[in-house]
Amino acid sequence: MQRNTAGWGSGLLGVIIFSASLPATRVAVGGFTPIFLTSARAVIAALLGAAMLRALRQTRPERSDLAALVIVAIGVVVGFPLLTALALQHITSAHSIVFIGLLPLATALFGVIRGGERPSPVFWLFSGIGGLTVAGFALLQSGGGSLTGDLLMVAAILLCGLGYAEGATLSRRLGGWQVISWALVLSLPVMAVIALASLPSSWSGIGLSAWIGLAYVSVFSMLVGFVFWYRGLALGGIAGVGQLQLLQPFFGLALAGLLLHEPVAPSMLAVTGLVVLCVAGAKRYA
Repeated sequence: MQRNTAGWGSGLLGVIIFSASLPATRVAVGGFTPIFLTSARAVIAALLGAAMLRALRQTRPERSDLAALVIVAIGVVVGFPLLTALALQHITSAHSIVFIGLLPLATALFGVIRGGERPSPVFWLFSGIGGLTVAGFALLQSGGGSLTGDLLMVAAILLCGLGYAEGATLSRRLGGWQVISWALVLSLPVMAVIALASLPSSWSGIGLSAWIGLAYVSVFSMLVGFVFWYRGLALGGIAGVGQLQLLQPFFGLALAGLLLHEPVAPSMLAVTGLVVLCVAGAKRYA
């Protein structure tokens, strides 16, 4: 029971950290190209991860772990950041929340395929209701989108769900922060070359907000958040803890209200209450 509770607590911290990722990416692509942003955030996070691995004298992964680490890197180091950055050139960050509501389902699905988990039918019922609730609310609250942006987000969600499930399975042996750190180090040579090749032609026109966005997605979205998230998935179960992602859009709105003084509609509170019930039900039957 303590292991399960610790997993859900750690996963919740990861979700809170991830909540600002899409808005920060939206701000960052105002000053950087999606290619440079994706590669630069990976390089910065990889250098930090490598320093942690060296300072704490972590042993290298086994040869049999390399394939899984490549999948993690493709899913969460390259795929999701690049595809969402490209998508956010066509749609708003609010519209992208529609697809974040589908991420718990994708994570649970790959948890079954890659992690060998077998949630009960009641779990899938709560998961489906929660996903549809978040997607419906976000769709009503967001502006219009584009077919290109929507397709890019669908692809991003599928790759992210795969990367989450694969990383969580590997975390049971290597540890949460070690998995994301090794995945980042593995992708460093390629991402460093891409970053150098896509350097901005001029740095003078890049605003402070874009730099802050790059810093956030590099340190928190790409590394710190995964330390808690993979630990949570490994301890509490991929399918179950993955349902905490249903709360991510609402944490983002709450942060906007607290930090940016944006109004919080009563409908948000009502929907959040329903989603909390769905997460509690999913936890019960995961």
